[in-house]
Formats: sequence, C-alpha cells, structure tokens
Amino acid sequence: MVSTSIFPDGYPELLEFLKREISAARTRAALAVNDELIGLYWRIGKEILAREESEGWGAKVVSRLSRDLRSTFPEMTGLTERNLRYMRDFARPWPDQAMLPQAVAKIPWGHIRCLLDKLNDQEARLWYAERTVEQGWSRKLLEHHIASGRYEREGRALTNFSNAVPAAEEDVPAGVEFW
Repeated sequence: MVSTSIFPDGYPELLEFLKREISAARTRAALAVNDELIGLYWRIGKEILAREESEGWGAKVVSRLSRDLRSTFPEMTGLTERNLRYMRDFARPWPDQAMLPQAVAKIPWGHIRCLLDKLNDQEARLWYAERTVEQGWSRKLLEHHIASGRYEREGRALTNFSNAVPAAEEDVPAGVEFW
C-alpha cells in the first residue's frame, strides 16, 4: 500500500488510474496481435488450400513448405507441418476472410485448433467460439464444454427464458428470493 504522507494529494488515485490504463493497453495490444495472427493463419491456409485444389499439391509440398518457412523465420513458432494443415482446415469452411465469423477471429489459435479437432459441425463451432468470447473460456474449459455436449444441451434448445424472466432476475440463482 502506498503511504499518502510522502506523496502529493491524489497520488494513490493517479497510480491506480495508470495501472488500469496500462493493463487495458496491454490487453488491447494482445488482442490486436491475436487478430493479426489469426488473419495470417487464415491467409496461409487459404493459399495452401487453393494450391492443393488447383495444382494437386500433396503432403510433401506442405512438409517442404514448413521446413522452408521455419528456416526463413526460425524465431516464429507455428510453422510446423501439422500447424500448416490446421491453417488449411481453418480456411476451408470460410472461403472469404470477410466471412470469417467475428467470434472465431477473436479467440486464440489453440482454441480454434480445438474446435477443428473436436467438431465437424460449423454451427456448433461458431456457437462454442461465441460462448468462448462471451464467457472468457480457457481452452481446457472449452474442451470440457465440448466433451460434455453443452451445445447439444443449450445451443439447439428452444427456450423462452429471456422472455419469461425479467432481465434483472436472469443472473440470480434459483431459490434466491428478493425482499
């Protein structure tokens, strides 16, 4: 705790304000980096996909591409053969980057790989991506929700919950009474 006796009036408030500003800026910077990385991975995947379809590229080309890219960018992780295949699989359902759902573009690459590995249904992938953004799910929590079939339980369920319960009461656990 900061002693106020040796600092001018308002110093503790200034310090707290600046801490919040720095934290917020760091978060925005991380989100911007993630956004650019996801866009890059989509573009790489799109190129690989297009070449495979038009020129009949096989597994050896992707393997060679991985080696050459890692040689050129040794400090960059994520250019493994396996990851290049994930990039291709990531670009396949969204042939135009503008069609890439906003929720998918906002989650980390590890989360996207999880969605690609564990789900074949695009609607389910999008539902889990949206919940991940809304709820701030870690990858482990995302994996848990997929394994437990949360989408099947909630995503497709027809509900009138938001119409039947007033907005102020929606977050109140069952059994809690108002005075």
